[in-house]
Amino acid sequence: MAKTKITPLADRVLVQAAAAETKTASGIIIPDTAQEKPQKGSIVAVGKGTKENPITVKVGDNVLYGKYAGTELKYDGEDYLIMKESDILAIIK
Repeated sequence: MAKTKITPLADRVLVQAAAAETKTASGIIIPDTAQEKPQKGSIVAVGKGTKENPITVKVGDNVLYGKYAGTELKYDGEDYLIMKESDILAIIK
């Protein structure tokens, strides 16, 4: 996990999405155009939270989020999502 210079504000978090599945369980290769956008990733940076919405996730947590959650951004050649913590559905242990 690379150190990033992006610091989310308030109750936002920066997520590095997991790689999309390129093969099915039976070994069939999925073309790029048919790959589904991943709905899990790793927290890279967190904001300070707000009085009403304190941050409960931490850097390094693996999380699940909604299919349309967050805003995609590219920084230093890496793809990230920035989203409100409330868009996160669960922490994967």
